Amino acid sequence: MQIGAVMSCRRDWRAVVLAAMTLPHNYTADLAFLDDKRPEMVECLLRWCAINSGSTNLAGLKNMHAALSDAFGALKGDVETLASTPHVTVTQGGIKTQTPVGDMLRIVKHPQAPVRILLSGHMDTVFAADHPFQRETFLDDDTLNAPGSADMKGGLLVMLYALKAIENSPLADQIGYEVLINADEEIGSHGSVHMLTQAAKRAQFACVYEPALADGTLAGARKGSGNFAAIIKGKSAHAGREHHLGRNAIAAAAGFIAGVDQLNAGREGLTVNVAGLDGGGPNNVVPDLAVVRFNVRLEQSADAEWVLEKVNNLIGEIGARDGFGAELTGGFSRPPKPMTPKLLAFFNALKTAGEELGISIDWQPTGGCCDGNNIAAAGIPVIDTLGVRGANIHSAQEYAKLDSLVERAKLSALLLLKIAAGEIPNPGAVDKMETS
Repeated sequence: MQIGAVMSCRRDWRAVVLAAMTLPHNYTADLAFLDDKRPEMVECLLRWCAINSGSTNLAGLKNMHAALSDAFGALKGDVETLASTPHVTVTQGGIKTQTPVGDMLRIVKHPQAPVRILLSGHMDTVFAADHPFQRETFLDDDTLNAPGSADMKGGLLVMLYALKAIENSPLADQIGYEVLINADEEIGSHGSVHMLTQAAKRAQFACVYEPALADGTLAGARKGSGNFAAIIKGKSAHAGREHHLGRNAIAAAAGFIAGVDQLNAGREGLTVNVAGLDGGGPNNVVPDLAVVRFNVRLEQSADAEWVLEKVNNLIGEIGARDGFGAELTGGFSRPPKPMTPKLLAFFNALKTAGEELGISIDWQPTGGCCDGNNIAAAGIPVIDTLGVRGANIHSAQEYAKLDSLVERAKLSALLLLKIAAGEIPNPGAVDKMETS
């Protein structure tokens, strides 16, 4: 054979190899792993929902932690328990106290992979150990009414099975993931937010498994949130004999509440909700203590300073009165999550993956907030409603659509596999390169 012919054969061989390397990956085979998984996913969801894991039920959270550790252990990653920081709360008696919260579960797999993602969820619910909503009810063959079914034990199942599908794919070693499941999300993630922020800095982008709406709509931009308690102290006295010697903390609190409520709409999209008032006692005693609890939601981070200035002025006015004292506790724990260009690109990537599965992907802004707010503040794009389709969360009417268990697991798996294969741009890599 002549040299030219040999070189031509070599070129032809290289072309064949190159073509084989660039052939589209067979995602159908990867996702087929999930086709028959609905029965076992539903069975697991029922077991998890039967465990009361209210944010303050430490024993229940420990049981839920163990169940999740066993389930996610099937991924054969590094499983670790991380201690959460105690949460500072204010008692009805106006005393600041350290309240313990449940431990966080962490799973790490393929940490040196080129694609690095944070997957986050929470094991706690809003239903305390003594809450009447403790049992499941099937509203129909596809609708499960159960505590945490949508928010977010169903979402944790979606996450787990998406990762199982990925681990069964030839692309598995291209995806490095860190899973963080905290136990205090429903009370603000105060004990775990620092660990979420650290993990976000190790990742290129993030997925959080809060529920989508029943029709599948996801949350886009989110408002920020702050929770506060104003402790107002007066002086007790006999309401009949020495009323003039008393300093009525409830009356002072009423003025404070009126002032705080007037902040509503003081900035575009800003809302203030007075949620509780503790204090008072017998009718014949001037109350010497009041605790006002309120929440603030805002669209712009800069508005937090405006709110704090106004609220502190109200606190100062009370404290300046003879015989009164006032203190503001709490703060803004979740910054706003705006729809940035890189987040919009991430949503469009998800929309592309959804189209291949016949799933319509839409999103809308919301006044609600979650751990996605804090993760986004660390500088990476995050979609935070990748869990089941459901509705009526935080109520005894909460439900999850069971057909969305496999549906949403396939959606997450396909999204991550396409990013690993380079068919969808890495949502965070471009920004990291531009800023490096």
